[in-house]
Amino acid sequence: MFIFINLTDKLIIFICCLIVYLCQADLNISVVTILISITFSGFLSYFDDERLRTVLTTGFSVLSCFVSELVVFLPLIAYDMLFYKYQYINLFGIIPLLYFIKPVSIQLFSPVITLLFLCILIRYRAEAYIKLYFKYNELSDTTREMSIQLKKQNRALIENQDNERTLATINERNRIAREIHDNVGHLLSSAILQSGALLTINQDEKVRNGLEALNNTLSLAMNSIRTSVHELYDESIDLNAEIEKIIDQFTFCEISYDYHINSTPEKKLKYAFISIVKEALSNIMKHSNATHTSITFREHPAFYQLIIRDNGSVKGYNIEDGLGLRNMIDRVHSFNGNINIITENGFEIFISIPKEVPQT
Repeated sequence: MFIFINLTDKLIIFICCLIVYLCQADLNISVVTILISITFSGFLSYFDDERLRTVLTTGFSVLSCFVSELVVFLPLIAYDMLFYKYQYINLFGIIPLLYFIKPVSIQLFSPVITLLFLCILIRYRAEAYIKLYFKYNELSDTTREMSIQLKKQNRALIENQDNERTLATINERNRIAREIHDNVGHLLSSAILQSGALLTINQDEKVRNGLEALNNTLSLAMNSIRTSVHELYDESIDLNAEIEKIIDQFTFCEISYDYHINSTPEKKLKYAFISIVKEALSNIMKHSNATHTSITFREHPAFYQLIIRDNGSVKGYNIEDGLGLRNMIDRVHSFNGNINIITENGFEIFISIPKEVPQT
């Protein structure tokens, strides 16, 4: 973009200089003069080093003192040095211009001065456009960055709202389960005991049959409530919260925890994950000299992933020596999952379990 602007401006200035050059009857028209001017101008456009540009501009000014025709193209050379650190080197261009003011008519002096002012205006316009372009890009980048940050914050707020909603649902389920267990369960237990006592002391056969039916109905109701309460409690278990409780009680070494599961695993799988984490941390305390442990939960489109790793040294490892690892393997296989144990640079348990859990 900027190269195109500079080339366009220089082409305009070159055409103006060439028109002035060709219209001067007192000058010797030479292709060599035009080629020299184009060559110097091309080098000034090609090189970015300001000191080299200064040398080229000074050289053209000195050469103009010996070749009067080059004076006409001074505006073309001055264009590249404007608004640079060494832009005042353009003042050397006045020397050949003043040097030839006597032998050359005012018809040459006036157009060259006019072209110099035109060159300054064009260069100023180009610099202003470039600054505006950079400012626009900066504002555009800032706006885009702010938009990305706002999207991230909005996503984080939505996730927090979902987490709070899930936590509130879990807490409400726990409360309902406790209320049923503490109130309805106790009342049914009392009713069962009372009906049993009446059944024991009553001798009337008809009444006993009725009391037995009542006692059986109350027992069925009690069993049904117990099953419902247990299911409600199982569904309300927060896997992340349970793992955090286990980690809070682990003081053997430093531990890092990373949890990224958005869906709700099946309750049996939750208990399996909890048991595996407990067993793994217990093995670390018993058999490892680790100073750091990491637990990572990941959710993928088709499976859940659990990685437990420590940096302890492994000596004489044998999977058949203990029941802990054997139990982990059996639990994972019961969900049709895979478990890999890696003993390089520490001890790592890598588990993946598909979301489609088979019914066992």
